[in-house]
Parts: sequence; C-alpha cells; structure tokens
Amino acid sequence: MKKTLWVQSTISLGVIFVLGACGSGGGGGNAGDSKEIRFGATAGPYSDMITKAIIPGLEEKGYTVTVNEYQDYIIPNRELAEGKDDANLFQHQVYLDDFAENNDLELSSLISVPTAPMGIYSEEYDSLDDIEDGAEIAIPNDPTNGARAFLMLEEEGLISFEDGIDPLTVSVKDITENEKNLQFVELEAAQLPREVGEKPLTAVPGNFALSAGLDLNSAIKLENMPDQYRNVVAVRSEDADGELANDIKEVVESAEFEEVIDKEFAGFGKPSWMEE
Repeated sequence: MKKTLWVQSTISLGVIFVLGACGSGGGGGNAGDSKEIRFGATAGPYSDMITKAIIPGLEEKGYTVTVNEYQDYIIPNRELAEGKDDANLFQHQVYLDDFAENNDLELSSLISVPTAPMGIYSEEYDSLDDIEDGAEIAIPNDPTNGARAFLMLEEEGLISFEDGIDPLTVSVKDITENEKNLQFVELEAAQLPREVGEKPLTAVPGNFALSAGLDLNSAIKLENMPDQYRNVVAVRSEDADGELANDIKEVVESAEFEEVIDKEFAGFGKPSWMEE
C-alpha cells in the first residue's frame, strides 16, 4: 500500500506559555502598556523552556515576567482569552485551532518552538527491525497521539492504511496491512511511561516521557514530527501584531535561544524554520 502522506500546517499537544499583564485587560506589549507580564504554561519541559530560554531575552528587552503554571490543557487558553495572561506555550497548532474553534476564542499562534517528539521505547529490542511477529506495542488511546504512533509505524513499513485516509483520525480498524502482526494495547497517554519494560514496545509522547524521567535519546525510534505537532507560542489574535508579540518572536528566533535549546533540551525536534 502507498504510505499516507502527513502534510499539515501547524500544532505534541504540547505546552503553551502565557504572558499576562499584571492587572486587568492584559499587557499585550503595545506602547503605553505595562512591561510586567505573565506567562502561562503547564508544568514541565515547556515551563522550563520559558524560564531558561525565553525569559532572559525578554528581560533584556525590559520585561518583568511571572510564570503561571497550570495542571491541565483547558484553563491556560481561557486565561489567555480573558486577558489574564498575554501569551502561552503548552500546545501544538492542531490543538490550538480545535480548542479555539470549539470554544469560540480568538487565539493565534506566533511561532513554533522545539518540541519533545514521541518515541518508541523498548528494553527488549534495540531496533524496530528486530521485533518479533506478534509483538505487543502500547500506544496512546486518544485520537491525536494514537495517530502519531501509527504514522511512525507506517513510516517504518510495519503497517499500512488505505490511500486517502485522514491521518488525524486513523485507528486500529483502519489498518489494512500489519507486516509483523503487531498487537496494539491502547492506554491513556499518562500511563504509557510505566509500560516501558512491561511491554515489548511502548509509544510515549515526549512530554509524558520527560515527566517520567525517560531520556528521549534512549528511544529506539523518535518521531519525525510534522510541524503542526510542534508546540507554539499563542496570544490573543488582537495582540498578534503588537510589540510584545514581536519581541517574543525575536527572542525565539535569536541565536541565544537556540544555544539554550541545544544545551538544555537534547532530543527536542526543531521546527522547519530553525533548520532553514
């Protein structure tokens, strides 16, 4: 079967960092606005990325930054839309677009950032070429992350789908060829790190792998992540061309930002604009 082509424009599940002005209405970074801003992010690697790689550059531009950490993927966007934060970093473009549409919010992405890829981990095999017929593989049971796992296996020639299938919605029932007769065990993404070593193969999204202390580079296969699955910095649409938005982009595009990424975030896949 011909491989499904995954060509998409934006969104690992990722993390948003929110920049919120102190006080009501948000700062936005425009002339006359306060440079005391708040960042919203989920706890973990992307909060660290804000602290280590983004805040120093913003402080050089005169900003005083507070980081707000959230425990879910719903509140950060609502806080941003309500003006309590000015930007966030926790999600990929696909999630942002879907959330904004379903909740009637005017949110926009500014720029994508290096993102922890999904990996296939194994303590039994050194390579996907070594796996035995009928091997079990634990994969995420949510449609977005599950589809990413299937794409990795498809790219390795282990499974196939019908031509024209929507890669965002593929599931076990859509598999037309399964060369190694893989047995899929679908679990909540947060449970997957515990399956490493328990199952012969486990596909773990990058953020959950890092939270569990897994070394991304220990995976036997890392995702060739489409840009739409890389995390993005998000702001309210009305502020997308403001001073703060432009300053954030300048910081993320700087050589200093990339130096911190190379040193502190090994294994994170860089977006295409950083590879040009």
